[in-house]
Amino acid sequence: MGTTASVDLRRVILDTTRHLLVKEGYANLSMRKIARATGYSATSIYLYFRDKDDLFHALIEEGYEALNATFKAIHHATADVLDRFRQLCRAYLDFGLQNPEYYEIMFLLHPEHMARYPADKFRKARQNLDVLAQTLTEGVQAGLFKVDNPRVWASTIWASLHGTVSLMIAHRLDIRIDKDEFVETSLRHVVQGVQAPA
Repeated sequence: MGTTASVDLRRVILDTTRHLLVKEGYANLSMRKIARATGYSATSIYLYFRDKDDLFHALIEEGYEALNATFKAIHHATADVLDRFRQLCRAYLDFGLQNPEYYEIMFLLHPEHMARYPADKFRKARQNLDVLAQTLTEGVQAGLFKVDNPRVWASTIWASLHGTVSLMIAHRLDIRIDKDEFVETSLRHVVQGVQAPA
């Protein structure tokens, strides 16, 4: 099998698994079921992934890497701290709303018997919070933000944004509320919550 074919098959396996995980749940997913859905043998899948947990972890890592890349790009490209903070929050909301399958796998699925996510990968996943905490720290130093513990606030902000995304992708928002207005109001609330009084 050539390199291109290998990359393509791995991609097919990951994409298929992502769809099945969200549709059927972790407990109902098996390597055989993934094999049937891809049209390849289970043996072919085992060439790329040791087991179901290995596949699941690979999808989590992909999602975090994509979000990480966006956060780092914003961090390096935006000198204005307030604007950077706003862009980071917006990027998180956009990621969740535009990638609901990844988001569900990263944050909403709770498989009871899945192997623990590896510590080295968890540290990489935590880099997003580190970027947010660093931005908050810079904002405090510049007198723009009133935040007593940037790391705690970063997690609190994350929780607020997570709530917005979760409500949206679960289709639990009151139908009388405009979706765009809801997202913009959530973003504005988070940004105003950290700003120091004028």
